[in-house]
Amino acid sequence: MQTNCKHMLLPFYFIFTLLTSNIHCHNKTIASVPASAFSGDVWLTNPDKSALFSKQNGGISFDEHTAENPVIDIDEKQTFQTMDGFGYTLTGGSAQHLMQVSETARAALLKEIFLTDDNNIGVSYLRVSIGASDLNDHVYSYDDLPPGETDPDMQKFTLEPDKAEVIPVLKQILTINPDIKILGSPWSPPTWMKTNNDTRGGSLNPEWYNAYAKYFVKYIQGMKAEGIRIDAITIQNEPLHPGNNPSMLMLPEEQAAFIKQSLGPAFKTNNIDTKIILYDHNADRPDYPLTILNDPEAAKYVDGSAFHLYAGSIDTLTYLHNAHPEKNLYFTEQWVGAPGDFPNDLAWHVKTLIIGAPRNWCKTVLEWNLSSNPQYQPHTDRGGCTSCLGAVTIDGDNVTRNPAYYIIAHASKFVRPGSVRIASTVPPMLHNVAFKTPDGKKVLIVYNESKSVQKFNIKCNGKVAAAALNGGSVATYVW
Repeated sequence: MQTNCKHMLLPFYFIFTLLTSNIHCHNKTIASVPASAFSGDVWLTNPDKSALFSKQNGGISFDEHTAENPVIDIDEKQTFQTMDGFGYTLTGGSAQHLMQVSETARAALLKEIFLTDDNNIGVSYLRVSIGASDLNDHVYSYDDLPPGETDPDMQKFTLEPDKAEVIPVLKQILTINPDIKILGSPWSPPTWMKTNNDTRGGSLNPEWYNAYAKYFVKYIQGMKAEGIRIDAITIQNEPLHPGNNPSMLMLPEEQAAFIKQSLGPAFKTNNIDTKIILYDHNADRPDYPLTILNDPEAAKYVDGSAFHLYAGSIDTLTYLHNAHPEKNLYFTEQWVGAPGDFPNDLAWHVKTLIIGAPRNWCKTVLEWNLSSNPQYQPHTDRGGCTSCLGAVTIDGDNVTRNPAYYIIAHASKFVRPGSVRIASTVPPMLHNVAFKTPDGKKVLIVYNESKSVQKFNIKCNGKVAAAALNGGSVATYVW
């Protein structure tokens, strides 16, 4: 994380104007922009909050400018992965908060987050929990039974626990953005399937592999009946962290066996086209997904691997891509700890995730919970997160936008699904990532890691634009 710049530098738009407009103060004349130039927009966030994802006056202009500053060189002919989107996890607690506000306030907030127009941030990807996560007010699955009972054919499966809050919120989001993609992740199977009959820890009993595969099928089919398509599932949230509530330990050999023996065949038999994604845990254990991807009988059912970054390095994902370039990579979770540290949260998450994850082949970047309340509730007992700060804090009908809101907004608004990452050079201290959108626009996200203002040039298609960023600031350039 980077430290905050303690003094206020010149406003971005003033520096930008000085660099790009060729102003002659003594006679008040301004040079005209060449007819061959093209221009775009600039959206800025400063670590001192003097600008919060604010569109800057004057934008950015590309011409024949050749000032000797560091250059970010964009090469749209060199392409990488296609993006699925940027977003959050809609936890059960997040849905609960949203259902407790007035209909008017809820409609306005969901429109602001999910609508894809000039005035909103256009989140395009959501993760949801299959059953409860640790940010629910109680633990449940969709097939909870009295002790000693089992249900191998899923005759008692029901989505009823989600029908009061999660499903209504998802339906409302889908009316705003019908194309949003949804990833489902379980924190635990029903306890009767586990070796310890508890919501915490334990492992999946091999006796119930086929039953658990049916559980996933029932979930996908049940959500489809509600008008909610599940684009992908991970098999187990954080399979190497059995101390959460709920949670389960699932070693890579167990996940491989479950996929090839039960889950993959069940999806095939039932014509389920939902993607199967591995792992869903930290980048310090690439051996976990590699164990499964190196097993051809399991790998044939698998779309790719998902990662968090509570341990390890984001660069590890390129190692995994190089080992299996035919499989996709997803970044699916990172929390912001309450009460938040805006300059440092902005710096670390933008540098490491918004920029770093796509530069290491990820098709998604998801922050953790969409919303919290001022007390960071609800959460489960015996291991639930007590200090997870939502992207927004909901207090009655009042909404506070927190670091993750702005972190995601810098990408989600402009890097629409189907955008392709393109090559960009990285001068010292100017971390960046570039994309080409489906409608042909270019998007460049830049973070200035230094403590002082940095002047630089953006070069694209033979034209150059001059720009500047305050220390610790983030800007998205769109042209």
